[in-house]
Parts: sequence; C-alpha cells; structure tokens
Amino acid sequence: MTAPLLSVSNLTSGYGDVQVLWGIDLHVGEGEAVCLVGSNGAGKSTLLRTLSGLLRARAGRIEFQGEDITNRTPRQILGHGIVHVPEGRRLFGPMNVVDNLLTGAYLRSDRAAIRHDLDRMLTLFPILAERRYQAAGTLSGGEQQMCAIARGIMSAPKLLMIDELSLGLAPKIVDHLGAALRQIMAEGLSLLLVEQDVATAFELTSRGVVVDSGRVRISGPTEELSVNPMVQQTYMGIA
Repeated sequence: MTAPLLSVSNLTSGYGDVQVLWGIDLHVGEGEAVCLVGSNGAGKSTLLRTLSGLLRARAGRIEFQGEDITNRTPRQILGHGIVHVPEGRRLFGPMNVVDNLLTGAYLRSDRAAIRHDLDRMLTLFPILAERRYQAAGTLSGGEQQMCAIARGIMSAPKLLMIDELSLGLAPKIVDHLGAALRQIMAEGLSLLLVEQDVATAFELTSRGVVVDSGRVRISGPTEELSVNPMVQQTYMGIA
C-alpha cells in the first residue's frame, strides 16, 4: 500500500491551558481531496493551524511524504509544500491583486514558472485578471476568496488546506470556486478542506472526516457519509 502524502497520528493541540484536539488521526493521499466537517468549535481550524505550524502540537506526530514535520516552523512547512488558506482570507489589503498573488511565491526562485503560474491563475479566475491592479481590500468577498486561493496555489503546493471555502459567499461564487479547485486537483494537487456547508464539502471531496469536540467521530467516503443517518441529522439538517 502506498504511504499517504500526509499522515497525522494521535495529535493533540490547543491554546494556553485549553486543549482543543484530543488524539486526532487522519491521512490524505496523493491527489486526494478530503474534507473536515463538524460544528463550530469542533477543532477543525485548530487542526489546520497545527498542521501549518501556527500552533505547536502537544503530542502526536505529523508526517508529510514520510518525513516527520511535527512542530516545524510555518516557513519550513510551506517549504515542504503544505499551504494554508486561512478563514478570513488574510490578504494584504492595500496591495493590488497581482502583488498579493506574487507574495504566495516568495519562497520560489523559478521566475519563468512563477510568471507561468501567475498567468494561469489570472486565466483560472478571469475576474482577478480584470481587477489585477485593484487593491485587494476593495474586492468583494468572493473575489477576495478567489485571490486567497490563487495566492495559495502560487506557492506550488503539494497539499492545499482551505479553511471555510464558502463562508459568507453567494452560491454562484461557491460554484465557481469549486470548478476552479476541481481543475487544479485534476493536475494532481491534494486538498484538505474545512467547510461548514457539509453538502458543498461532500461535493468537492471523495472522503470526509467528521470532527466533534476535538476528536474524529467518523470518517469514510463522502458518498457513504452523505447517507449516514447521524451525519444527515447532526450536520446536514436532514431529519
């Protein structure tokens, strides 16, 4: 059996005296799309922050491509090819769209490839091409989310982690973002998606992990989770 791209074993983490994650186990394979679903406060964002080095793991192990990267710095983790698109986009508001996208490539030195990827992002998100010299802080919420995701892809990741893809966005924008992600994933990118809208999460991914109170409650193929009575009742509002 091929080793997973990302492997997380018995991971615990939290903030100060508050422990949020309690022995998380999960994996993401090469080219696989996995979603993390659960209620607010379940620990999903804490997990992404720990994986990207923004929070220290208190126990457990994080492996990427077979290498132990537990408690590496965010810069080191980015260098390994793990990119975190945080909730709230966190763009550089006064900077224009192109400059925001180029910040995603700051660890790269392959100028021709960077230019190629920039052109590719502006093609993938035509509205960003139209707004290329506009300050990112003046974009709509949907345009900012496109810019944040495109900036993440500019880092040439092996694993893209997105926290709350659809939060506050119109369905049409979510559909556009989903189509763009499918196109990128078709090229081999792996995805770990945190998404409050469970139906959207299941549409974009092939496997789901349900997190409850900092623990994995259930996991499996999304087509199976989508018809699981507990998942339907608790997370999808289906009685």
